[in-house]
Amino acid sequence: MRPVAQDHNVEDAERQRLQAQYAEIATLAGGLAHEIRNPLSTISLNLELLVEEVETSDQPRDRRMLKKLLKVQDECRHLNEILNAFLQFARAGQLHLEESDLNAIVREFIDFYRPTAAERGIEISPHLSSDLPGVRLDASLMRQVLQNLAQNALQAMPSGGLLELQTFARDGRVVLEIIDTGHGMDEKTRARLFQVFFSTRAGGSGLGLPTVRKIVEAHHGTITCESESGKGTRFSISLPAS
Repeated sequence: MRPVAQDHNVEDAERQRLQAQYAEIATLAGGLAHEIRNPLSTISLNLELLVEEVETSDQPRDRRMLKKLLKVQDECRHLNEILNAFLQFARAGQLHLEESDLNAIVREFIDFYRPTAAERGIEISPHLSSDLPGVRLDASLMRQVLQNLAQNALQAMPSGGLLELQTFARDGRVVLEIIDTGHGMDEKTRARLFQVFFSTRAGGSGLGLPTVRKIVEAHHGTITCESESGKGTRFSISLPAS
């Protein structure tokens, strides 16, 4: 049996190797984003000026032109959303770990997100364990996990529903579950959920759930999904307790 100290040294070396790899990817992604954002910003600015020129005109030709310009504006906004999602994915492995109270992070997120959910007719129901152990977390990235999973749930409940967030301890680990009463998904879709660029939503980046998994795994955690068409979805995140 290897000494515990040796196991920790191996884990630390592997963590440092992964962090260096993530840092290199994030640097490359940041450079790429900068190179794309500059011309995209110029295109967007000129589109705004063109729209201003033709939007008050009643000429048929200008009305046709306005329709095309607005379409290009939509595509520019979509490109910017994809770019932001790509940056989140690339930087997901860069952690700044601190001893944290997962319940406090969840409560803070619920307070922030409740108005958005209410506008969509969705009730948020928290069930948080009162004796939850501490966890070493990057709080900012964990909020991103909650944001992505909640957004996924809202898209699955276009007519409203219930979003539950649960925390509890099990076998030396801390578990967070996000459960919705949405339309669910079939086995084929569920099998591809975490594939990069896979999306069932028109215009989706296909990076939201892969980013979630990358963040969770960088915390030495696991994420699973249970779902069935017409019966909602449950995401379960398991993290090592401090």
